[in-house]
Amino acid sequence: MKSIAISGSVRQNVGKRDAKELRYEGNIPAVVYGGKEQTHLSVSAADLKPVLYTPDVVFVELDLDGKKTRAIVQEAQFHPLTDVVTHVDFLELFDDKEVSVNIPIKLTGTSPGVKMGGKLVQKLRTLRVKALPNNLPQEIEVALESLEVGKSVRVRQITLENAKVLNNGDDTIVSVIMSRALRQAEQEAAKAAKGGKK
Repeated sequence: MKSIAISGSVRQNVGKRDAKELRYEGNIPAVVYGGKEQTHLSVSAADLKPVLYTPDVVFVELDLDGKKTRAIVQEAQFHPLTDVVTHVDFLELFDDKEVSVNIPIKLTGTSPGVKMGGKLVQKLRTLRVKALPNNLPQEIEVALESLEVGKSVRVRQITLENAKVLNNGDDTIVSVIMSRALRQAEQEAAKAAKGGKK
């Protein structure tokens, strides 16, 4: 799992005015929870970019005034108009405590259904996985080699070592549907076959 070190400062004043000032200075108000107590802090907006603007799950090594904490971003709030980060919730990680995290799905291989002219439709981009921090996968690979037209891969077909997928087992991850061009070609082939029988 990728890890990024970020320095933060514990906030003494927690209020709207203080948060506004922090943002003006290029910092983001944040909170770390999951341990014995919540800690309010501020972190640099620039430091957060590689953590927030990536599909990957990233562990954050938070250095809070000399105290080190391992965490993940549990939630980030963005301004509705400017899309600028306004607040971040960090969840403190412990080696013996399971966490639930959205892990990105990576499609591998080529579907024979697509080669025949079918259309690949990916319904899920991530799966919710529960595991101890050190057992969390970086990504979940879904192989397409056996995906024919009209077939799909469902959540229940995914097995992970030392981790549990929390999504509904019946949910479709990816499927190959018949494209308009393929349907047309099949109809024309059927018409031609009928015509040849006369």
